[in-house]
Amino acid sequence: MNPNSHIFIYVQKITPRVKYIFNLILKDCLGLEFTITNNEDDYKFFEGYKFSYSKQSIESDFHIIACDLMFESGIKEQTIQMQNHDGYIKYFFKTYTGILPFDLFSAAFYLVSRYEEYLPFIPDAFNRFEAENSLAYQYDFLRIPLVNVWIKEFEKTLTRKFPNLVITHQSYTYVSTVDIDNAYKYKRKGIMRSLGGYLKSVAQLDKHDLIDRTSVLLQKEKDPFDSYDYQLDIQKKYELNVIYFYLLGDYGINDKNHPSNHRSFQTLIKHLTDYSTPGIHPSFGSNNRSEQVKIEINRLAKITHREIHHSRQHFSMLKFPDTYFNLLELGITNDYSMGYSIHNGFRASICCPFYWYDLDDEIETGLKIHSFCLSETSLRYKDHALPNTIEETAKPMIDEVRKYNGEMVTIFHNDTMGNAQEWAQWKNVYEDIVKLCV
Repeated sequence: MNPNSHIFIYVQKITPRVKYIFNLILKDCLGLEFTITNNEDDYKFFEGYKFSYSKQSIESDFHIIACDLMFESGIKEQTIQMQNHDGYIKYFFKTYTGILPFDLFSAAFYLVSRYEEYLPFIPDAFNRFEAENSLAYQYDFLRIPLVNVWIKEFEKTLTRKFPNLVITHQSYTYVSTVDIDNAYKYKRKGIMRSLGGYLKSVAQLDKHDLIDRTSVLLQKEKDPFDSYDYQLDIQKKYELNVIYFYLLGDYGINDKNHPSNHRSFQTLIKHLTDYSTPGIHPSFGSNNRSEQVKIEINRLAKITHREIHHSRQHFSMLKFPDTYFNLLELGITNDYSMGYSIHNGFRASICCPFYWYDLDDEIETGLKIHSFCLSETSLRYKDHALPNTIEETAKPMIDEVRKYNGEMVTIFHNDTMGNAQEWAQWKNVYEDIVKLCV
């Protein structure tokens, strides 16, 4: 152990919450090792870098006042009052003494654990927690990885106090993720679905759809959603790390992909898996049905001949703690659902991967959460961006992730990169975003 990268910490009570947030902030974000004690004498006589964290002041020249949250168990309403002080912006859990103006560890824990999503809230039509319900939206920090901002200021505080303390950071990384909700628009849908599509076009007097469908089925034109060669070209050109999330649920009103036993669909998945990481996209119909998620994971494993450890919820159907508990039970170790389906931004107010803390069982789990902050659908429909204004809309968030050595995760869909009429002019936006991210 390098003594110049080790901190000794006194806490009034060692709890799972305390150990979790120290792991995240000190170890994962600042590269520090630490030892925790609740013995005042051990702390008093320790010679080296140290600080104390407790509700009551002790004999310490580097003391951080704690509020109750880190020493509680269970979930209850918390009093939130937003403040600003020097470099620490939009903080809460204010303190009136100590070296920091607020309890950084409790505030970070509140945001990262998604504590507010365990409290009563008014859900949207799909029973989801909406961005508008969040502190980040209400206090205008949704597009800022606020926890990282606080950690950066805390790092400055540490190095002023301990100039020789060795702090290290993870490197900035970019992960491109693609959801395949509907592999093809027209082809390989089967006779009944194709016939239904024709009848719908006739009923709506949609001449263009009739012409396009016929051209594709006669193999005169490429399917509008078939953008896979383009995607692979971009991946090779920029040496991207890509994860594809496949919807393999049973057919339903919100699950309209091809049947998982369709040979051509399986061939596509196998082809893409040669160049990328496969992940499951648990169907809308699998919500609250862990056995169905297991079926879909097994389908993907059988097609790819790989164990499946990556997941992202279809429709961003993320509900605490049920969704993550079920994924853990099914062997998922990396989830990419932490974000909002409509709003771009940082749902957990952090831009680096972190492990899910289960507030029900008060334990740090082995499920690593990878937050996404940018999707093309939110850029278009919520931000009202245009292909020629993408940079001014997306770059500020990308720059935030890079500034704090985070993991930049974007979401695109195969249909938005193809030749579908509804996404005309947007095909090259994928490469525009990739260039900003790399």
